[in-house]
Amino acid sequence: MSISYREEIKDLKPYKPGKPIEDVKREYGLDRVIKLASNENPLGCSEKAVEAIKKALDNLSLYPDGNTTILKEALAKKLGISVDEVLPSSGADEMIDLISRTFVSKDDEVIMADITFPRYIATTKIMGGTPVIVPLKDWTYDLDGMLEKITNKTKVIWLCNPNNPTGTIVTKDEVLAFLDKVPENVVVVYDEAYREFVTRDDYPKNSIEFVKKYSNVIVMRTFSKIYGLAGIRVGYTIANSEIIENINKVRGPFNVNSLGQVAAVAALEDEDFLKKAYDVNLEGKNYIYEEFDKMGLKYPPSETNHIFVDVKKDANEVFVEMQKRGVIIRPMGGTFIRVSIGTMEENKIFIETLKEVLNI
Repeated sequence: MSISYREEIKDLKPYKPGKPIEDVKREYGLDRVIKLASNENPLGCSEKAVEAIKKALDNLSLYPDGNTTILKEALAKKLGISVDEVLPSSGADEMIDLISRTFVSKDDEVIMADITFPRYIATTKIMGGTPVIVPLKDWTYDLDGMLEKITNKTKVIWLCNPNNPTGTIVTKDEVLAFLDKVPENVVVVYDEAYREFVTRDDYPKNSIEFVKKYSNVIVMRTFSKIYGLAGIRVGYTIANSEIIENINKVRGPFNVNSLGQVAAVAALEDEDFLKKAYDVNLEGKNYIYEEFDKMGLKYPPSETNHIFVDVKKDANEVFVEMQKRGVIIRPMGGTFIRVSIGTMEENKIFIETLKEVLNI
């Protein structure tokens, strides 16, 4: 008798992360490889975070604080909320799973966009839920289309703002108008992993007001992007205390490691690092825009640290040819790729390599 597996995971495929630099070096015999595939911070992370990690290395034999007490207190103070309204997690990825495990039962409907962060659909299927897919409109969330899909089976709606991979946003007024129309029994998860890179004034800069106004809203943030702590996996979620308490019921013990906790606390206070990362990203983005325009490539304007672009050639073919030349990007299907914004040196290498691959 062969082993049987849950029906819900039958059609799922394992998540494929961006290819590691060392793998590409070995595969193609390269000395220099740059990775612009996973939206990582090209500046690394705050020196204050590094120092905090070094000081914590003597305690690796001890379990981390399972309550993440100091980190929660630091977040609550920084954000002007109470400690029972915030919950750290092992990156946003873990929290996406925790939210699904908290709210989604078999055959519940979960609304999401067609081109957005792929974990939303995977975790819905794992829980036996039914994904309800709403196509983007002009590469942006179609909030009216999502409202039309709400039924008495709808349990959760996922909003990624700015959206990954397209980099587009919905405005504060659009989000408020949307939330006003969503039934109170439907949970809206507002994922803003890239919020610190946004330049537009009409973006909702203070999403905590959504939590204060609507009892069904959950806000997710991360230390992986502008803070540059992707390697130690720390994110956090803001919601009313009842929601946080129930998510806590399905959270595993010691889910945020000790180094992540101390690094996140230190990183929170380093405003100079955040400003530098923002400036480097904006300069790089504008440079890549100019080069794409010269090359005749179309892209939606991005409010993140990555750009979604139509290279007018099979994306997987471009991905392979770029790798052979020491540049890792992300194929997104069809003729679209996503490229992370790097240092100016990395951006220039990317552009020159892309021109070579596209014969421009």
